Amino acid sequence: MYIDLDIHFDVRTDSRGKDPDSASATLKAYHQMLWSKPLPNGQVLELTTRNCSYLRWNEMYFGSDSFIVSFMHGRYKHRQQIINSIPNFREYRENYLKRASTIAGYIIFPKHRRSMNQERGCNRMICDRWDLTLECIRRFYIGESSPLDKVLDSDREFYNLFVDFKGYVDFFLLQDCVDEDYNVKFWLDTPLWFSDPMPETVESYKDWIEKELDFVEKRGKRIKEYCETKNILSNM
Repeated sequence: MYIDLDIHFDVRTDSRGKDPDSASATLKAYHQMLWSKPLPNGQVLELTTRNCSYLRWNEMYFGSDSFIVSFMHGRYKHRQQIINSIPNFREYRENYLKRASTIAGYIIFPKHRRSMNQERGCNRMICDRWDLTLECIRRFYIGESSPLDKVLDSDREFYNLFVDFKGYVDFFLLQDCVDEDYNVKFWLDTPLWFSDPMPETVESYKDWIEKELDFVEKRGKRIKEYCETKNILSNM
């Protein structure tokens, strides 16, 4: 089957001003195309939209989640400093959002009350940082504790589908988040499990944004290569 998948499509454009994670039909379709495939444990993930609010497989329900966080909320104490220090901040932010709002900037997690999507954003030691989230997932697989233990354990059935951390990373095309030994590459130099681990300077903020966008660009290329082998990509 040949299906159009455009790795450059800005999923905000069909979200009607709402959160693309729930409102973009294109993003949902792309998730369904990409992640419906054989799992490391030998089963086949076949995502459907039947009788569910987003995506479903067997008795598991899934929601979309963005990797990207700009920290531009009231809780970020350096917010105004960043805005004042970057010329044409609106243009800077729009360019960032446009580059980040593609399929390469999103993943799926099990959807339920107090899900990973919610917990990683609310936990003050994670602050929605994807690098720290992935480190929690890595530690889960090797039996080490982390600030996200509770939600990871509640979704143990899901994570077991990938057998180990390498299986999880490879399945979701996250190889650019880790080194050759599958250790997580951190995008911001803060102590692990530090309260409010957000950028403290304009320079570290810009570096954070660039590392996020570099990952999205590289993952987009991986998605392109994967889709070319599966004949589900045409819009380049």
